Amino acid sequence: MNFRHKVFAPLLLASISLSALSACGGDDFADGSECEPSGDAGSLTVYSGRGEYLVGDLLQQYVCDTGVDLEVRYGKTAELAAQIQEEGLKSPADVFFAQDAGALGAVDAAGLCLPTSQEIMNKVPAAYRAETGNWTGVTGRARVIAYDSSELDLTEVPTSVLDLVEPQWAGEVAIAPTNGSFQAFVTGMRVAFGEEVTETWLKGLIDNDVQRYDNNIAIQDAVDAGQVQLGLINHYYWYRLADEIGEENVNVALAFTEPGDPGGLVNVAGACVLSASENPAEGTAFIEWLLSDAAQEWFVDTTTEYPLAQGIPGPAHVPPIEEVSGPDIPLAEIQDLPGTLKMLERVGLS
Repeated sequence: MNFRHKVFAPLLLASISLSALSACGGDDFADGSECEPSGDAGSLTVYSGRGEYLVGDLLQQYVCDTGVDLEVRYGKTAELAAQIQEEGLKSPADVFFAQDAGALGAVDAAGLCLPTSQEIMNKVPAAYRAETGNWTGVTGRARVIAYDSSELDLTEVPTSVLDLVEPQWAGEVAIAPTNGSFQAFVTGMRVAFGEEVTETWLKGLIDNDVQRYDNNIAIQDAVDAGQVQLGLINHYYWYRLADEIGEENVNVALAFTEPGDPGGLVNVAGACVLSASENPAEGTAFIEWLLSDAAQEWFVDTTTEYPLAQGIPGPAHVPPIEEVSGPDIPLAEIQDLPGTLKMLERVGLS
Protein backbone atom coordinates (compact mmCIF):
# COMPACT_ATOMS: atom_id res chain seq x y z
CA MET A 1 0.00 0.00 0.00
CA ASN A 2 1.24 3.48 -0.82
CA PHE A 3 0.71 5.26 2.46
CA ARG A 4 1.19 8.67 0.95
CA HIS A 5 -2.26 8.28 -0.52
CA LYS A 6 -3.81 7.07 2.69
CA VAL A 7 -5.28 9.74 4.96
CA PHE A 8 -4.79 8.75 8.57
CA ALA A 9 -7.76 6.81 9.86
CA PRO A 10 -8.77 7.26 13.49
CA LEU A 11 -7.59 5.00 16.23
CA LEU A 12 -10.19 3.55 18.53
CA LEU A 13 -9.86 6.77 20.47
CA ALA A 14 -12.71 6.14 22.84
CA SER A 15 -10.96 3.08 24.24
CA ILE A 16 -7.52 4.64 24.58
CA SER A 17 -7.83 6.34 27.94
CA LEU A 18 -8.59 3.27 30.03
CA SER A 19 -6.48 0.77 28.10
CA ALA A 20 -3.46 3.04 28.05
CA LEU A 21 -3.54 3.78 31.74
CA SER A 22 -4.10 0.19 32.74
CA ALA A 23 -1.39 -1.11 30.42
CA CYS A 24 1.33 -0.32 32.95
CA GLY A 25 -0.65 -1.66 35.84
CA GLY A 26 -1.46 0.12 39.06
CA ASP A 27 -5.08 0.94 39.89
CA ASP A 28 -4.12 4.16 41.69
CA PHE A 29 -2.48 5.45 38.54
CA ALA A 30 -5.46 4.48 36.41
CA ASP A 31 -7.79 6.61 38.52
CA GLY A 32 -5.51 9.65 38.37
CA SER A 33 -3.96 9.61 41.86
CA GLU A 34 -0.22 9.82 42.45
CA CYS A 35 2.12 7.42 44.19
CA GLU A 36 4.69 8.39 46.79
CA PRO A 37 8.28 7.09 46.73
CA SER A 38 8.88 4.22 49.13
CA GLY A 39 11.82 5.90 50.81
CA ASP A 40 14.13 2.91 50.51
CA ALA A 41 14.08 2.30 46.75
CA GLY A 42 16.66 4.93 45.86
CA SER A 43 16.40 8.12 43.84
CA LEU A 44 16.89 9.14 40.25
CA THR A 45 17.19 12.47 38.46
CA VAL A 46 16.08 12.62 34.84
CA TYR A 47 16.60 15.48 32.41
CA SER A 48 13.67 15.10 30.02
CA GLY A 49 13.47 16.75 26.63
CA ARG A 50 10.11 15.05 26.30
CA GLY A 51 7.31 17.29 27.55
CA GLU A 52 5.50 16.62 30.79
CA TYR A 53 2.19 16.66 28.93
CA LEU A 54 3.45 13.68 26.90
CA VAL A 55 5.27 11.51 29.44
CA GLY A 56 4.39 12.89 32.87
CA ASP A 57 1.80 10.20 33.58
CA LEU A 58 4.14 7.44 32.44
CA LEU A 59 6.97 8.65 34.64
CA GLN A 60 4.58 8.84 37.57
CA GLN A 61 3.78 5.20 36.89
CA TYR A 62 7.48 4.42 37.25
CA VAL A 63 7.31 5.74 40.80
CA CYS A 64 4.23 3.61 41.43
CA ASP A 65 5.89 0.50 40.06
CA THR A 66 9.29 0.88 41.71
CA GLY A 67 8.99 3.25 44.67
CA VAL A 68 11.98 5.19 43.33
CA ASP A 69 12.11 8.88 44.24
CA LEU A 70 12.06 10.33 40.72
CA GLU A 71 13.00 13.96 40.08
CA VAL A 72 12.34 15.12 36.52
CA ARG A 73 13.66 18.34 35.03
CA TYR A 74 11.76 19.14 31.83
CA GLY A 75 13.14 21.37 29.09
CA LYS A 76 13.91 21.58 25.39
CA THR A 77 16.11 18.72 24.26
CA ALA A 78 18.80 20.89 22.67
CA GLU A 79 19.04 23.13 25.74
CA LEU A 80 19.27 20.15 28.08
CA ALA A 81 21.96 18.57 25.89
CA ALA A 82 23.95 21.79 26.08
CA GLN A 83 23.43 21.96 29.83
CA ILE A 84 24.64 18.39 30.30
CA GLN A 85 27.76 19.16 28.29
CA GLU A 86 28.37 22.29 30.35
CA GLU A 87 27.87 20.45 33.63
CA GLY A 88 29.99 17.52 32.52
CA LEU A 89 30.80 15.05 35.27
CA LYS A 90 29.29 17.43 37.84
CA SER A 91 25.80 17.08 36.40
CA PRO A 92 23.16 16.12 38.97
CA ALA A 93 21.31 14.14 36.30
CA ASP A 94 21.41 10.36 36.08
CA VAL A 95 19.53 9.93 32.81
CA PHE A 96 19.02 12.04 29.69
CA PHE A 97 15.61 11.27 28.15
CA ALA A 98 15.87 13.06 24.82
CA GLN A 99 13.40 13.91 22.10
CA ASP A 100 15.79 12.97 19.31
CA ALA A 101 18.85 10.96 18.38
CA GLY A 102 20.86 14.04 17.46
CA ALA A 103 20.96 15.37 21.00
CA LEU A 104 21.82 11.94 22.39
CA GLY A 105 24.60 11.63 19.84
CA ALA A 106 25.98 15.02 20.81
CA VAL A 107 26.06 14.12 24.50
CA ASP A 108 27.59 10.74 23.70
CA ALA A 109 30.23 12.33 21.45
CA ALA A 110 31.22 14.47 24.43
CA GLY A 111 31.93 11.28 26.38
CA LEU A 112 29.03 11.79 28.76
CA CYS A 113 26.95 8.61 28.18
CA LEU A 114 27.68 5.24 29.78
CA PRO A 115 27.27 1.92 27.94
CA THR A 116 23.77 0.44 27.98
CA SER A 117 23.00 -3.03 29.28
CA GLN A 118 23.07 -6.17 27.18
CA GLU A 119 19.35 -6.55 27.84
CA ILE A 120 18.74 -3.22 26.10
CA MET A 121 21.07 -4.14 23.23
CA ASN A 122 19.09 -7.34 22.69
CA LYS A 123 15.72 -5.59 22.75
CA VAL A 124 16.23 -2.71 20.33
CA PRO A 125 17.21 -3.18 16.66
CA ALA A 126 20.66 -1.83 15.85
CA ALA A 127 19.21 0.84 13.54
CA TYR A 128 17.60 2.56 16.53
CA ARG A 129 20.49 2.65 18.99
CA ALA A 130 24.03 3.97 19.00
CA GLU A 131 26.80 1.94 17.46
CA THR A 132 28.78 2.77 20.58
CA GLY A 133 26.14 1.02 22.67
CA ASN A 134 25.87 4.13 24.85
CA TRP A 135 22.31 5.22 24.08
CA THR A 136 19.14 3.64 22.79
CA GLY A 137 15.93 4.70 21.16
CA VAL A 138 12.77 4.14 23.18
CA THR A 139 10.11 5.12 20.63
CA GLY A 140 10.11 6.20 17.01
CA ARG A 141 8.20 8.74 14.97
CA ALA A 142 8.08 9.80 11.37
CA ARG A 143 8.36 13.32 10.01
CA VAL A 144 5.38 14.25 7.86
CA ILE A 145 3.84 17.22 6.09
CA ALA A 146 0.66 18.42 7.77
CA TYR A 147 -1.75 20.05 5.34
CA ASP A 148 -5.08 21.85 5.45
CA SER A 149 -7.47 19.35 3.88
CA SER A 150 -10.17 22.01 3.54
CA GLU A 151 -7.92 23.88 1.10
CA LEU A 152 -5.72 21.20 -0.45
CA ASP A 153 -6.21 17.75 -1.90
CA LEU A 154 -3.58 15.19 -0.96
CA THR A 155 -2.37 15.12 -4.55
CA GLU A 156 -1.55 18.84 -4.29
CA VAL A 157 0.76 18.40 -1.32
CA PRO A 158 4.49 18.42 -2.24
CA THR A 159 6.10 14.99 -2.31
CA SER A 160 9.43 16.47 -1.17
CA VAL A 161 10.25 19.06 1.46
CA LEU A 162 12.67 20.51 -1.07
CA ASP A 163 9.63 21.83 -2.96
CA LEU A 164 8.44 23.93 -0.02
CA VAL A 165 10.57 26.82 -1.26
CA GLU A 166 8.53 27.09 -4.48
CA PRO A 167 6.71 30.45 -4.96
CA GLN A 168 3.25 28.86 -4.71
CA TRP A 169 3.92 28.11 -1.03
CA ALA A 170 5.03 31.63 -0.08
CA GLY A 171 3.82 32.38 3.45
CA GLU A 172 2.03 29.03 3.62
CA VAL A 173 4.67 26.80 5.25
CA ALA A 174 5.21 26.47 9.01
CA ILE A 175 8.33 25.22 10.81
CA ALA A 176 9.57 25.17 14.40
CA PRO A 177 13.29 26.04 14.11
CA THR A 178 13.95 25.97 17.87
CA ASN A 179 12.30 22.55 18.28
CA GLY A 180 14.49 19.50 18.73
CA SER A 181 12.66 17.43 16.13
CA PHE A 182 13.15 20.06 13.45
CA GLN A 183 16.81 20.46 14.38
CA ALA A 184 17.36 16.69 14.16
CA PHE A 185 15.63 16.66 10.76
CA VAL A 186 17.96 19.44 9.54
CA THR A 187 20.95 17.49 10.86
CA GLY A 188 19.77 14.45 8.93
CA MET A 189 19.42 16.58 5.82
CA ARG A 190 22.98 17.84 6.24
CA VAL A 191 24.24 14.25 6.45
CA ALA A 192 22.17 12.98 3.53
CA PHE A 193 22.32 15.97 1.16
CA GLY A 194 25.30 18.00 2.31
CA GLU A 195 25.91 21.40 3.88
CA GLU A 196 25.38 23.51 0.77
CA VAL A 197 22.04 21.98 -0.22
CA THR A 198 20.71 22.21 3.32
CA GLU A 199 21.76 25.81 3.91
CA THR A 200 20.43 26.87 0.52
CA TRP A 201 17.11 25.21 1.34
CA LEU A 202 16.87 26.96 4.71
CA LYS A 203 17.60 30.32 3.09
CA GLY A 204 14.96 29.50 0.48
CA LEU A 205 12.40 28.97 3.23
CA ILE A 206 13.20 32.38 4.69
CA ASP A 207 12.98 34.03 1.29
CA ASN A 208 9.62 32.30 0.83
CA ASP A 209 8.26 33.89 4.02
CA VAL A 210 8.25 30.70 6.08
CA GLN A 211 6.12 30.98 9.23
CA ARG A 212 7.81 30.17 12.53
CA TYR A 213 6.21 28.50 15.52
CA ASP A 214 7.51 27.20 18.83
CA ASN A 215 6.68 23.52 18.41
CA ASN A 216 4.84 20.82 16.50
CA ILE A 217 1.55 21.36 18.31
CA ALA A 218 1.48 25.05 17.44
CA ILE A 219 2.19 24.19 13.80
CA GLN A 220 -0.55 21.59 13.66
CA ASP A 221 -3.04 23.98 15.27
CA ALA A 222 -2.10 26.69 12.75
CA VAL A 223 -2.67 24.34 9.82
CA ASP A 224 -5.92 23.13 11.31
CA ALA A 225 -7.10 26.72 11.77
CA GLY A 226 -6.22 27.65 8.19
CA GLN A 227 -3.45 30.08 9.15
CA VAL A 228 -1.03 28.19 6.89
CA GLN A 229 -1.55 25.40 4.40
CA LEU A 230 1.48 23.23 5.20
CA GLY A 231 3.64 22.43 8.21
CA LEU A 232 6.47 20.07 9.16
CA ILE A 233 5.64 17.97 12.23
CA ASN A 234 5.90 14.48 13.71
CA HIS A 235 3.18 12.00 12.81
CA TYR A 236 1.72 11.32 16.25
CA TYR A 237 0.39 14.80 17.02
CA TRP A 238 -2.61 14.28 14.73
CA TYR A 239 -4.04 11.59 17.01
CA ARG A 240 -3.79 13.76 20.08
CA LEU A 241 -5.72 16.51 18.32
CA ALA A 242 -8.38 14.08 17.10
CA ASP A 243 -8.77 12.77 20.64
CA GLU A 244 -9.17 16.28 22.04
CA ILE A 245 -11.66 17.79 19.58
CA GLY A 246 -13.06 14.82 17.69
CA GLU A 247 -11.92 13.50 14.32
CA GLU A 248 -14.93 15.05 12.59
CA ASN A 249 -13.71 18.49 13.66
CA VAL A 250 -10.14 18.10 12.38
CA ASN A 251 -9.17 19.89 9.17
CA VAL A 252 -5.48 19.05 9.26
CA ALA A 253 -4.35 15.83 7.58
CA LEU A 254 -0.98 14.14 7.12
CA ALA A 255 1.10 13.19 4.08
CA PHE A 256 4.36 11.27 3.80
CA THR A 257 7.04 12.44 1.41
CA GLU A 258 8.56 10.34 -1.35
CA PRO A 259 11.04 7.55 -0.49
CA GLY A 260 14.48 8.88 0.43
CA ASP A 261 13.28 12.43 0.97
CA PRO A 262 14.80 14.19 4.02
CA GLY A 263 11.26 15.07 5.10
CA GLY A 264 10.56 11.39 5.82
CA LEU A 265 13.19 10.98 8.51
CA VAL A 266 12.28 8.39 11.14
CA ASN A 267 13.81 9.63 14.36
CA VAL A 268 13.72 8.29 17.88
CA ALA A 269 13.12 9.54 21.35
CA GLY A 270 15.69 7.80 23.49
CA ALA A 271 17.80 7.79 26.58
CA CYS A 272 21.25 7.28 27.99
CA VAL A 273 22.67 6.90 31.48
CA LEU A 274 24.99 9.83 32.10
CA SER A 275 28.61 9.41 33.07
CA ALA A 276 28.02 11.76 35.99
CA SER A 277 25.37 9.49 37.49
CA GLU A 278 25.77 8.36 41.06
CA ASN A 279 23.08 5.75 40.38
CA PRO A 280 24.03 4.14 37.06
CA ALA A 281 22.37 0.82 37.90
CA GLU A 282 19.10 2.57 38.69
CA GLY A 283 19.45 4.65 35.55
CA THR A 284 19.86 1.52 33.47
CA ALA A 285 16.87 -0.07 35.19
CA PHE A 286 14.81 3.02 34.32
CA ILE A 287 15.64 2.72 30.62
CA GLU A 288 14.92 -1.01 30.70
CA TRP A 289 11.54 -0.15 32.25
CA LEU A 290 10.81 2.28 29.40
CA LEU A 291 11.43 -0.65 27.03
CA SER A 292 9.23 -3.06 28.97
CA ASP A 293 6.18 -4.45 27.18
CA ALA A 294 3.81 -2.43 29.36
CA ALA A 295 5.58 0.90 28.86
CA GLN A 296 5.98 0.32 25.12
CA GLU A 297 2.29 -0.50 24.79
CA TRP A 298 1.49 2.68 26.73
CA PHE A 299 3.36 4.71 24.13
CA VAL A 300 1.51 2.95 21.31
CA ASP A 301 -1.90 3.50 22.88
CA THR A 302 -1.34 6.96 24.31
CA THR A 303 1.05 8.84 22.03
CA THR A 304 0.73 6.69 18.86
CA GLU A 305 4.51 6.45 18.60
CA TYR A 306 6.29 3.45 17.18
CA PRO A 307 7.53 0.99 19.83
CA LEU A 308 11.19 0.08 19.44
CA ALA A 309 11.33 -2.97 21.69
CA GLN A 310 11.13 -5.94 19.35
CA GLY A 311 7.91 -7.93 19.39
CA ILE A 312 5.56 -5.05 20.30
CA PRO A 313 2.98 -4.30 17.57
CA GLY A 314 2.94 -0.73 16.29
CA PRO A 315 -0.10 1.58 16.39
CA ALA A 316 -3.07 0.65 14.25
CA HIS A 317 -3.83 2.67 11.10
CA VAL A 318 -0.27 4.04 10.92
CA PRO A 319 2.18 2.86 8.25
CA PRO A 320 4.52 0.22 9.72
CA ILE A 321 7.85 1.71 10.65
CA GLU A 322 9.55 -0.60 8.13
CA GLU A 323 7.55 1.02 5.31
CA VAL A 324 8.31 4.64 6.19
CA SER A 325 11.22 5.55 3.99
CA GLY A 326 13.32 8.61 4.80
CA PRO A 327 16.97 9.25 3.95
CA ASP A 328 19.16 6.17 4.23
CA ILE A 329 21.42 7.32 7.06
CA PRO A 330 22.21 5.77 10.45
CA LEU A 331 20.63 7.76 13.26
CA ALA A 332 23.98 7.77 15.00
CA GLU A 333 25.25 10.04 12.23
CA ILE A 334 22.87 12.88 13.08
CA GLN A 335 24.80 13.74 16.23
CA ASP A 336 26.22 17.06 15.03
CA LEU A 337 23.55 19.14 16.73
CA PRO A 338 26.00 22.00 17.43
CA GLY A 339 26.71 22.25 13.68
CA THR A 340 22.99 22.48 12.96
CA LEU A 341 22.46 25.13 15.60
CA LYS A 342 25.28 27.18 14.07
CA MET A 343 23.73 26.82 10.62
CA LEU A 344 20.29 27.86 11.87
CA GLU A 345 21.84 30.88 13.57
CA ARG A 346 23.83 31.74 10.46
CA VAL A 347 20.75 31.79 8.22
CA GLY A 348 18.58 33.60 10.79
CA LEU A 349 16.43 30.75 12.09
CA SER A 350 17.76 30.47 15.65
